Amino acid sequence: MPAMSRLFRIATAVLVAGAISTISVPAANAEPVPPGGEDSFGGGTDTGPSGGVDGDTISSGAGGIVFDRSKNGSGGSVGAVRPTTTWTPPACWYAPKYTPAQLKAYLEPIWAAESTGYQWDAEQRKMYVGGDPYKDFNEDKTGKGYFWDSYVNESYPAGWDKCKEPPFWVDQGDAPPPEIENAITPEILAQLAYAEIRVPGTEVTLAPEGTTKVNLPTWAWLDGADFKPVSVTASVPAIGIQATTTAEPVSLKIEPGTADAETYPASGECQINNGRIGEAYTKGKSDETPPCGVRYLRSSGDDSYKLQATVTWKIHWTGTGVNGEQALPDGEFGADQDVIVQEVQAVNR
Repeated sequence: MPAMSRLFRIATAVLVAGAISTISVPAANAEPVPPGGEDSFGGGTDTGPSGGVDGDTISSGAGGIVFDRSKNGSGGSVGAVRPTTTWTPPACWYAPKYTPAQLKAYLEPIWAAESTGYQWDAEQRKMYVGGDPYKDFNEDKTGKGYFWDSYVNESYPAGWDKCKEPPFWVDQGDAPPPEIENAITPEILAQLAYAEIRVPGTEVTLAPEGTTKVNLPTWAWLDGADFKPVSVTASVPAIGIQATTTAEPVSLKIEPGTADAETYPASGECQINNGRIGEAYTKGKSDETPPCGVRYLRSSGDDSYKLQATVTWKIHWTGTGVNGEQALPDGEFGADQDVIVQEVQAVNR
């Protein structure tokens, strides 16, 4: 199988069981070509032999991943968190993709077209029909397992082309072969769900709003109603595993956009308190120090400062066969907003 995998290049979209599926197709002495070329590789999180959409639930394939996004962040300003470390979700993985009939329906037209060469076709027929190791596409095992194949992160990050194993059979209830790296597990599901997390935008409310004065403390806060935990659940119903990844807001980092400023607190990190980040300004607090905010020391002149507000989200997961919450790297999501700072005008008499 490893020798055959070196023949795999990239692929073709074909009609299988009434739906379009993008899957890997071998070609002799070829290496994977990145997206943008004449071919495409693998199946993304929402591809497979069949699929559908039901509200916020996206399903894919005979054994592909189903994402339940019904508890995710919503609204026009939501965005994906980025890890605070160099960690990234898997670029490719293996999961159930074909029943015996589906793999047969996919491969036989390719062999009939004779576009992949006699030698490759003969080796494939031997592998999937001739009994080395599968006879007649394992049709006698219909309903007792699936052929697993590669899926690819649709953003094609580094490593998207590393899953090169040809489709392999796994009996229902059995683990995939131990030599197969990135075979789907609850932990991998949790990592893939991480990439589907969407959180609210981070435009803070300021007082004074939009325009402030030099040396005047400017209060900053975020509406606690918008900053509550969000989650995405990923599952593979065909093999009965799932994982839920949850993101909870923990702090707001304020960067004034200039060195000529001081933040409150000095670190610039405002902790979440009773579901709220910062404290709303109310009349009578002008002489108080804001628990979260900024004081500009110099005018912005004819321009404005780009204040950046970034919320840090603590991310964890639970899933099949796991006791208690498991940590994933913290995530961040932020945005810039313009702040005009004016000099205080004195009246001369």
